[in-house]
Amino acid sequence: MNDYQNIFQRKITALQQSNNYRYFLNVNKSARHFPFFYFDQQGETKRAINFCSNDYLGMSVDEEVISKLSFVLHQSGTGSGGTRNISGTTNHHQSLEQTIAAWHQKESALLFGGAYLANLTSLQTIGRHIKELIFISDERNHASIIEGIRNSGNSKVIFRHNDIQHLEELLQSLPADKPKMIVFESVYSMNGSIAPVKEIIRLAKKYNALTYIDEVHAVGLYGETGAGICEQENLLQEIDIINGTLAKAVGVIGGYIAASQTIIDFIRSYGSGFIFTTSLPPANCAAAEKSINLIQVQQQHRARMHGTVNYLRRLLEAEAIHFISNDSHITPVLIADAAKCKIIADKLLEQHGVYVQPVNYPTVPVGEECLRIIVTARHTREQVAQLVKNLKQVLLEESTHHMQKQPA
Repeated sequence: MNDYQNIFQRKITALQQSNNYRYFLNVNKSARHFPFFYFDQQGETKRAINFCSNDYLGMSVDEEVISKLSFVLHQSGTGSGGTRNISGTTNHHQSLEQTIAAWHQKESALLFGGAYLANLTSLQTIGRHIKELIFISDERNHASIIEGIRNSGNSKVIFRHNDIQHLEELLQSLPADKPKMIVFESVYSMNGSIAPVKEIIRLAKKYNALTYIDEVHAVGLYGETGAGICEQENLLQEIDIINGTLAKAVGVIGGYIAASQTIIDFIRSYGSGFIFTTSLPPANCAAAEKSINLIQVQQQHRARMHGTVNYLRRLLEAEAIHFISNDSHITPVLIADAAKCKIIADKLLEQHGVYVQPVNYPTVPVGEECLRIIVTARHTREQVAQLVKNLKQVLLEESTHHMQKQPA
């Protein structure tokens, strides 16, 4: 007979032995003190500063957003109580969808429980109903995109990351009469690279392909109103489907797609991940809409965040700490060793009160393990300077320890 528990345990042990087992830090998040938080260390409450939060603009702790959520929470309760077609569509859902659609200059938008579910549902639904559709996907695409394409059962081809020449070679090799969709991200969350969106759209038009862009790590941070890279490049009306999140820069929870009225109605009508899921709580929708309204007019928050990111990188360069250079707000410090990556992160937290999450396989390929540093609009330059000082110290300690372990 199968010993199921033993099968599962062997899989867990394999992760632990390869240093890819995931450990969760129990964080007591503080709205008053963000980006500081509190955690328990051997029975003692300690304070640390968070340098890995995706709450890029600190909107989750914004007083106006919190007040809006609280007000609607007392009006509408904690949950919607149903799917969108069974009492789960409220005025707050509809208003938020209208705001999102206008933000991305699209006819319509559709809310999901998260951006992962939005990608999964949208891609698999489109694929299943256009059987001959071929997906052309960037090799660095997020797991939700990979799963959505896989679950569709459609053919797919993978192009090298942000490689326009390779993308065109693949498009040329596909039958001209076959329907196609190019799927990519605007900002890639691990290496921080930004897609050549304009060139991808040009090729899509040339080869009659749909375009699907994941703007999850760009929403709120780029463009005049924070609508993302497509807005920054003046391409909002050129892209077919935009995926975004309400859980990062917007600071609440949920995901969405924005597109033409026809595409949105199609996903709304056929997407099982939308149809059979209880809708977001109305209060969350109201808070997200309030946050978006603030983001659209508060350009100073984006400017402050990007300015502090540039300051961080100048300090890293001055200390000869290697990081992956890119044009986004994400700063990966390459360690290239899973065990060492965790040791450095643990020391930063335990000895210096600095929280930077180690990023290992399968989130990144083996050999690309890194510390992914995120600076928010609420970090000060003094805090960034302290981070770099602490990181330099820990890296020197690890380098010395490694040299001492080497055989003579």
